[in-house]
Amino acid sequence: MHFPFAEYWWFYGGFLLFVLFMLALDLGVFNRKSHVVTFKEATIWSAVWVTLALIFNFGFYKYSVAKFGPELGERFGLEFLTGYILEYSLSIDNIFIFVLVFSYFGIPAKYKHRVLFYGILGALIFRAIFIGIGTALMQFHWVIYLFGGFLIITGVKMFFSSHEEIEPEKNLLIRIVKRFIPVTHEIDGKSFFITKGGVRYATPLFIALLFLEATDVIFAVDSVPAIFAVTNEPLIVFTSNIFAILGLRSMYFMLAGVINKFHLLKYGLAIVLVFVGLKMVYLNDAWGGKFPISYGLGFIVTTIACSIIASLLFPKKPVEPATSETA
Repeated sequence: MHFPFAEYWWFYGGFLLFVLFMLALDLGVFNRKSHVVTFKEATIWSAVWVTLALIFNFGFYKYSVAKFGPELGERFGLEFLTGYILEYSLSIDNIFIFVLVFSYFGIPAKYKHRVLFYGILGALIFRAIFIGIGTALMQFHWVIYLFGGFLIITGVKMFFSSHEEIEPEKNLLIRIVKRFIPVTHEIDGKSFFITKGGVRYATPLFIALLFLEATDVIFAVDSVPAIFAVTNEPLIVFTSNIFAILGLRSMYFMLAGVINKFHLLKYGLAIVLVFVGLKMVYLNDAWGGKFPISYGLGFIVTTIACSIIASLLFPKKPVEPATSETA
């Protein structure tokens, strides 16, 4: 480990301050009032987050070269870039869930940004916890094979899974909350809770937020082990993961209307998960302990790009409504 926390605590602290500043700027300045996020606005913010990630990547690369020399510096720079692209690509899978959740709970368009903002904030906390746990577990060599096998199984399951149904009422966390907090079907502005007759009720906005948080925990179980297949440096895992999550909200508003056109994307993501799993259980050992990061980056980018292009070249056939014959 070249970036131990005890030596680089200031880096983590500065990075977290930067993240909090950007989030405060987002909610407190640019999105103080609830409004429908336009495609143009979402595209601009998506470009901002990607640009910030690439600027960070370049600065991190230059620092690593100065600190550890060109060879390690290039490796760490490529590891961050690969991890960021991997996590950003896997985050696209979340968008399918976002679309279904907002539709299921009937969340008005102008309040979606608020729900996603706090959803992303919670995701940052949970990802930090998962990364901390993953870092501790990765000290044991057998965990590498455990994570790799888990990713292979997850990738295979994703290949044959479907996003067609969503059943929040079966979510354990939501069922527990409903036992202690009354829930109303009314949406009263942007509030997560309202008071009626002296009783405090949770609104559909809060239940949607809760479901998104629970779903992200499930996604984190896949994505965090995946990035440990790219690098064993917790600092790179943490920063690349956080940058990917920060751009997820704007990416949703940019792609929500066309996400169903990328119907083959999940197959590309599934193949990527199987690949990173194989990297952990076999490929690294086959290449003398470290599978070339440039090969991994090329495979991930090519697979995702091919699945997107294939989706556009072979669009999903619309489901024809059933017709009934009349006598």
